[in-house]
Amino acid sequence: MSKIYVLHENNEWTVHLERRLQELGLPYEMWHLDQGTVDLSAIPPEGVFYNRISASSHTRDHRFAPEFTEAVLAWLERHGRTVINGSRALRLEVSKANQYMALNAAGIPTPKTIAALGKAQLIEAARSLNMTPFITKHNRAGKGQGVYLFDSVEELETYVNSTGFDEPVDGITLVQQYIKAPEPYIVRHEFIGGKFIYGVKVDTSKGFELCPADVCSIEDQFCPTNSSAPTQGVGPKFEILKDYKPDFIEMMEAFLADNNIQVAGIEVITDDAGRYYAYDVNTNTNYNSDAEAIAQQFGMLELAKYLGGLL
Repeated sequence: MSKIYVLHENNEWTVHLERRLQELGLPYEMWHLDQGTVDLSAIPPEGVFYNRISASSHTRDHRFAPEFTEAVLAWLERHGRTVINGSRALRLEVSKANQYMALNAAGIPTPKTIAALGKAQLIEAARSLNMTPFITKHNRAGKGQGVYLFDSVEELETYVNSTGFDEPVDGITLVQQYIKAPEPYIVRHEFIGGKFIYGVKVDTSKGFELCPADVCSIEDQFCPTNSSAPTQGVGPKFEILKDYKPDFIEMMEAFLADNNIQVAGIEVITDDAGRYYAYDVNTNTNYNSDAEAIAQQFGMLELAKYLGGLL
């Protein structure tokens, strides 16, 4: 029987989707791809295959899940199976450099960024950027990994040569222009089936290590994403914006179509001059249940309906 196959490496992130698939009575099967085998000479089963592999898999000791998933996706695509967020989406998920080049090709601005391999090269990249303050981040990351703010190259040099230096899993560190927003928030734009669903305002006053998921482990602690409690009296950490559809949405939808990405969250920050910059494309998008309950918009339900429609 044809069914929906969910390719993933984190059970905590699939619970809500499973509930919606069950609610709609859709047949499905979970493929946890941290370990396994794939017979490349065999014929894949019939169905719809949805890839939810995350760039942060290595933080859960699933270091090679993306690489194994790429082999599985190549097998599925070779046989013409319906794949949601296929091999191109995976390549963008695990490389911010790839993301930025694809966004720029679509006419979507990103912060000025230099990719560096090697500690000396990282320091030189910061000098070449010639902007202070600046931030660093891992090329393959997730959960805000490797994101640090520096006021000077000397400050970065001290950090890089310390025992506390956070080595990226792929060796590549990005040195990036720091965009200071006039208010402490970013907006994450959610897309399903390549079409805009809603924008969620994310309070960043306590840093950028906040994801919309109901469960999001950061260094053995849980980020408070399943709460509507106000932060510093400003409002909820996650708020779905009403009647929100900025002019750049069509460009983002075109970007997703060009890169064969069907499900994604694109994070955008705006500077004090009103210029916007996209700085992260998440093809393993999650949704905050409290924010959705208030807005009465449900991403996982829409996703389940979309997958069911393809089935």
